Amino acid sequence: MAKKIYPKINKNQPKVGLIGAGYWGKNLVRVFSELDVLKVVCDIDKKILAERKKEYPNIQITTDFSEILQDPEIKGVVISTPAVTHYNLAKKSLLAKKDTFVEKPLALKVRDGEKLIKLARERKKILMVGHLLLYHPAIKKLKKIIKSGKLGRIRYVWSNRLNFGKFRREENVLWSFSPHDIAVLIDFLGMPKNVRVMGKSYLQDNVADTVLSFFEFGKEKTAHIFGSWLNPFKEQKLTVIGSKKMMVFDGVKNELVMYPHKIKRNKNKNLEAIKNKGKIIKTLNKEPLLEEVKHFLECIKTRKKPITNGKEALLVLKVLDASQRSLVENKKIEIK
Repeated sequence: MAKKIYPKINKNQPKVGLIGAGYWGKNLVRVFSELDVLKVVCDIDKKILAERKKEYPNIQITTDFSEILQDPEIKGVVISTPAVTHYNLAKKSLLAKKDTFVEKPLALKVRDGEKLIKLARERKKILMVGHLLLYHPAIKKLKKIIKSGKLGRIRYVWSNRLNFGKFRREENVLWSFSPHDIAVLIDFLGMPKNVRVMGKSYLQDNVADTVLSFFEFGKEKTAHIFGSWLNPFKEQKLTVIGSKKMMVFDGVKNELVMYPHKIKRNKNKNLEAIKNKGKIIKTLNKEPLLEEVKHFLECIKTRKKPITNGKEALLVLKVLDASQRSLVENKKIEIK
């Protein structure tokens, strides 16, 4: 087998440092490395660092985050650590005058999210959050179709985000799985008026592993998200029900399908469902993570505001906060 040749870091692109190279961080390491901009990878687990170094010999590794913050060549910091650490690490990055990319969620508290936005504004630094679905070509296509009116009036949106594991201790399935879908709901429908969440902790005390969230966007539009890491198979489906047509995005199959089903009244004036064959909608063959990462680098260079900027992330955080309170208090919560 031919030996891989890793090029030197591209001098025309801003260099970045990354903290958290494990479960999801390894994907970010791959993409930033492919783009030839990754200089340093940081993790407290030396075994993980050794694995990344073996895969990408050209990168530097460290267990000390301050080395990244003190490096003048590094313009962007990427944070892919447990959610409970996001606020403190992002704060340190912004205080060090680094453009900052934080995996979802931005923070665990609304007031902490607000502090990060203010800090980024004061330091004139980019603050971007990893709401990956908003960079997916199929989701972008679906939004375009919704706006065109082809589906008619949007009545209902639902999402299933299910899998078996990974079981987390520091965050429940609501915080682990739902941010992506909440970001999409806000992008499609605007902010929900209220939320009602039900969930159960089967494996660990006070860590819900199965959650159903129901949102109201006014009198007509509603949505729900079902998330579980206690499911026998992986499923990622987002369905949009319109007055004219319906659409389904299957994230596992990476497929967008339009269903021109119709409802009419028969001669007895009873409602009748007329099913039609689904039509696969062509979308661009682009990796969402690569598109997201490229967008971050472009924002560093041009200073334009990211699509998933701090303010967008704060809206998601407010919905998550209200959802968590609904789960704990077992009642409907108004989202302000």
